[in-house]
Amino acid sequence: MIPSGFPAKDEIARLTAGMLLEIGAVHFNATEPFKLASGLPSPTYIDCRKLVSYPRIRSICMDFLAVTVMREAGFEAFDNVAGGETAGIPFGAWVAERLALPMTYVRKKPKGYGRNARIEGVMTEGQRVLLVEDLTTDGGSKLSFVDAIRDTGATCGHTAVIFYYGIFPGTIETLGGHGVQLHHLCTWWDVLAEARRRAAFDDDTLDEVESFLRAPRAWQDARG
Repeated sequence: MIPSGFPAKDEIARLTAGMLLEIGAVHFNATEPFKLASGLPSPTYIDCRKLVSYPRIRSICMDFLAVTVMREAGFEAFDNVAGGETAGIPFGAWVAERLALPMTYVRKKPKGYGRNARIEGVMTEGQRVLLVEDLTTDGGSKLSFVDAIRDTGATCGHTAVIFYYGIFPGTIETLGGHGVQLHHLCTWWDVLAEARRRAAFDDDTLDEVESFLRAPRAWQDARG
């Protein structure tokens, strides 16, 4: 069903942050930081994949993502929705259903046999494709997916995510330089504000997380 409700953007951000906290997708640990894919430490970790196990919450989040895209990009802006392997595949399918559009998905690399395809499903030349994923940090991982979509002759000028870190400079510029606009529901700042409102973590942990969010590279450098 195509959503028809349009909450204000700041209300969508607050509610999404609250839902991520409610299902335990948000992890803060200042004393034993998490290791990111880059190998660098972080007192924060988000696991948007947990949404797939909570049908009421995931449904609301997908409604929010659909209305955000329609409001920011247009109601008739797309012909196809592509999920990025792996986390973006279910979210891409749910957004496609809400926008009443075909769904495809993009592999991280060619599968190495058969057609050696990166695009699964039907994507045709000239289609306007929305790329959907669970989150973005600095935007870099999106570029390979976008290029694979464009290699089919389709266009891809928009990507939509549930969660955007919102703390690393240059993300919007990186995507924009590749001709891609980012749409998102909430950031670490929204989650931190809601975590403080709910007293979801102790004050020392929240203060340390805020210190990281204000200067992530300096925080990481200080911890090796």
